[in-house]
Amino acid sequence: MPIVTIRHMNAGEKGTIVKLRSRGEMNRRLRDMGLVPGTEIVIQGRAPLYDPVNLKIRGANLTLRNDEADFIEVKVER
Repeated sequence: MPIVTIRHMNAGEKGTIVKLRSRGEMNRRLRDMGLVPGTEIVIQGRAPLYDPVNLKIRGANLTLRNDEADFIEVKVER
């Protein structure tokens, strides 16, 4: 299973968060939103210009900008 950032995932793909590469305030913000290693996500869709990305996490929908999505590494289920 490949490991990619959320930015590089396509609509409908599923995966498990393996690592957050952010530091400081950004890391705290992402963790507060529930984006922690071991959490399963599903990409619900993208805006027409591919930014932002909408994902389903723990039964809730969450929208991230691509600059935030770049910090989150995911093991993609294929």
